[in-house]
Amino acid sequence: MQAEKKNNDSIRIRGARQNNLKNVNVDFEHGKLTVVTGVSGSGKSSLVFDTLYAEGQRRYVETFSPYVRQFMDRMDRPKIDSIEGVPPAIAIDQTNPVRTSRSTVGTMTELNDHLKMLFAQAAKLYCRGCGKEVREQSAQDIWEELSQRLESVSPDARLYVCFHMPVPPSLPVETALSGLEAQGFTRCTVVREDRDGALIEVVADRFKPNVTKSRAVEAIETAMRLGKNALEIKVQVLGAEEQIWKFTASLSCPDCGITYARPHDSTFSFNSPLGACETCRGFGRVIGVDYGLVIPDESKSLAEGAVKPWNTESYDECKQDLLRYARERSLDVEKPFRELTKEEKDWVLYGDPKWTSFRSKRWYGVKHFFEWLETKAYKMHVRVLLSRYLGVGKAQKVDVVSAAAHPVARARPPAARRRLDRGADRGGASGIGGCQLHQCQKKYRGTTVDSVGGERYFEIGRAHVRTPVTT
Repeated sequence: MQAEKKNNDSIRIRGARQNNLKNVNVDFEHGKLTVVTGVSGSGKSSLVFDTLYAEGQRRYVETFSPYVRQFMDRMDRPKIDSIEGVPPAIAIDQTNPVRTSRSTVGTMTELNDHLKMLFAQAAKLYCRGCGKEVREQSAQDIWEELSQRLESVSPDARLYVCFHMPVPPSLPVETALSGLEAQGFTRCTVVREDRDGALIEVVADRFKPNVTKSRAVEAIETAMRLGKNALEIKVQVLGAEEQIWKFTASLSCPDCGITYARPHDSTFSFNSPLGACETCRGFGRVIGVDYGLVIPDESKSLAEGAVKPWNTESYDECKQDLLRYARERSLDVEKPFRELTKEEKDWVLYGDPKWTSFRSKRWYGVKHFFEWLETKAYKMHVRVLLSRYLGVGKAQKVDVVSAAAHPVARARPPAARRRLDRGADRGGASGIGGCQLHQCQKKYRGTTVDSVGGERYFEIGRAHVRTPVTT
């Protein structure tokens, strides 16, 4: 058993004789980055490409049906005695470099296409307001969740299944109440009434925790149908505070009321306008003011001209503004910039928190100075000045939002709200940079990640992905 486990943890090559290799025996551990080095002609490519990759690709092709294999290139087995533990392989050759930042390992190998399908099909959505899971619920789903909650509720509790009905200003509230009463809803309460209309809370049914499933499901379906897919279940216990459980049948948060769109493959693609970050446009890096260039020498004080752009006659007025507002704030203008506190540095760079405009008689900061300067970019000398202090995503000194600041790199916020859960079959999704793999086991009951999206399988935790491969 220990020998079998060892084989599963590594790739074992024995007797490799491909090209100029002479009976090479080597082990590669799974889950680790291994670099093969050597002088020219020592057999690096023969071992990695012609032996390891060729055998992994050959075994991958053999998993297809004979009909599919006839359309694929036939690959011969490399000259080896044995090879164990080799997964389907991907190879990227450096002889054809791609000169665009939109191209990544995921796009070149087409892994992104399958990851997009996996996220669109299996990811859970979390509300940006409260952080709770957002999902569409049927009457059956609501009943299952309700029955679990009722286990901890007193048997003497009273449950009210309610929904809200908006009334337009043109319709009298009395007329709406009469119509509801004619339909059998006798327990109605006017929650709100103003010039925008009224809101009526209607009780669809009331019962105790030992209610039968058929009656509860019928009340839930009625409330969802008339309440525009939203309902509340109020739990009242004598001597205790009333509890309100909110449910929704649409893709919206029942607590925050935020509605979300259904995901598509393009939602998780930084090469698509639907999924690309609005700030970096999917490139992952943006151009902004580099404060390391604005204040290149932090040993200088503000009085000595720490802010470089303002050491000229043209913008000396800005320097004088800085010194005047700094003295009003009791900030030591003779102290080196590096010795200032973080709060003082932020005040210099970003301005007074109460600043609203240049007429507000407050310090505007270096940031707003460059924003004003960009409005004059139609002038040649201003464009030249701006080019001296712009950087491309240089860590935290650049006043921009780069891809590293997003929960999902290069993606829009809606994509960032969907996560895949850990703990899926075949090793889980621990290899997806902090993403989690949810609902694969729950949504696809009785199956594993093998059947998600119609692919052969995803074993992302160990970098095994059965998916079409390009070299």
